[in-house]
Amino acid sequence: MIEGDIILDMASPNDLGADVIRVDAGGRLITPGLVDIHTHGALGHTFNEPTTEAWTTICAENARRGVTSLLATLAAAPIPDLVACLEFARSWATPRGGARVLGIHLESPYISPAQRGALDPASLRSPDDGSPALFLPYADVLRVFVLAPELPGALDLVAALTEQGVIVAAGHSSARDEQVLAAMRRGLRHVTHVWSAMSSVVREGPWRKPGLLESALVFDGLTVEMIADNRHLPPTLMKLAYRAIGPDRLCVISDATSGAGLPEGSRFRMGAVEYEVRDGVGMMFDRTAFGGSATLLPQMLPILTGILGIPLAEAVRIVTLTPARAIGVDDRLGSIAPGKAADLVIFGDDFTPWRVMIGGRWV
Repeated sequence: MIEGDIILDMASPNDLGADVIRVDAGGRLITPGLVDIHTHGALGHTFNEPTTEAWTTICAENARRGVTSLLATLAAAPIPDLVACLEFARSWATPRGGARVLGIHLESPYISPAQRGALDPASLRSPDDGSPALFLPYADVLRVFVLAPELPGALDLVAALTEQGVIVAAGHSSARDEQVLAAMRRGLRHVTHVWSAMSSVVREGPWRKPGLLESALVFDGLTVEMIADNRHLPPTLMKLAYRAIGPDRLCVISDATSGAGLPEGSRFRMGAVEYEVRDGVGMMFDRTAFGGSATLLPQMLPILTGILGIPLAEAVRIVTLTPARAIGVDDRLGSIAPGKAADLVIFGDDFTPWRVMIGGRWV
């Protein structure tokens, strides 16, 4: 039962009074609203555009697909441009019918050039250059801050962000496991898109040195993202991540860019760099790296259940409750329970949304 924007109680249909409005789901699957904690854009727009048109378009398309809450994710860009987006986020009020924005996920300029992937190299900085002071005043909207923990000054930045209540994530990084552990002691809690733009084990003489990948698979104190578009990672690696990390730490994310929802061959931009939708994924023109996903989060559910064989309840968990817990909003989002937000999705057999509810209203 729903009252206002909150789930009031769970009850059998026979226990409901005649005055209660009922919705017959026709045997369809009912899930909590999906929570995407790493998504850059859709339909030709990104959250790096601090405009009402861009953010409204992205939030509406996510809601239409079944994402009811998200983190507006910014790609590394010149610092004045990022500050403009953070200022815009402070004033943003999600229009009715769009996914609610829970805050900003910043893939910051403080990443390893060797692991930049498709991010613009001209925007990269070092965390010991004094520029992080420009971001700290925006802790009220910053929810996740991605950095490479091996960079000079990174550990002090981890501590400063953690003290402000910002979740620090390791990503686009060449870190060794001891550097990850050092960052965890200062507050590191999260890892960005496993296997994508991160270090793995190397050999130094006779010694094997684990990297960020192995840290993500093993360290229980870290929640971990995975892009499950069946492009960024083949099924074998996705199955390994699921088995090693488990549904309580693994968060499936879309990492969708402005190419999401666009037809094959479409061109799109993230900052100063242009990409194209090719073979169902964002691609750099020279094919040296992916340019983010072209798939929104609900479209990954059939991959999780059908290709990876993950049980339905756990597949739903890693796109709802686990990401909500990773960013500290599981007290109000991520599951169907009394006292939580009335965010629901009714899916058909092919995971196409039949109806979507946000805050007690059908959208």
